[in-house]
Amino acid sequence: MLITTTPTIDGKPIKEYKGLVSGEAILGANIFKDFFAGIRDIVGGRSAAYEKELRTAKETAINEMVAEAQRLGANAVVGVDLDYETISAGGGGNMLMVSASGTAVVL
Repeated sequence: MLITTTPTIDGKPIKEYKGLVSGEAILGANIFKDFFAGIRDIVGGRSAAYEKELRTAKETAINEMVAEAQRLGANAVVGVDLDYETISAGGGGNMLMVSASGTAVVL
């Protein structure tokens, strides 16, 4: 499955548009990761725990989007957009949300 943020792919004409596809992932970061991420932020370091959670959420969202495109018979997704959000889960915890959307096509 070819995935691109561009609306077209050089040298590969789009033969058929299958429609909009999307995937979402919401992952909770546990309290220890939140605590240590806060300490790292204070001293100016990067938060490896959050970076790992974001990568995992992105991969999950993209995989869901690709699975939906495959169910429609597409062999590519063009115009892909990734959105990232943090959601307060109450009690001091945060959740990470990533959504991926694009247009499923047949090249």
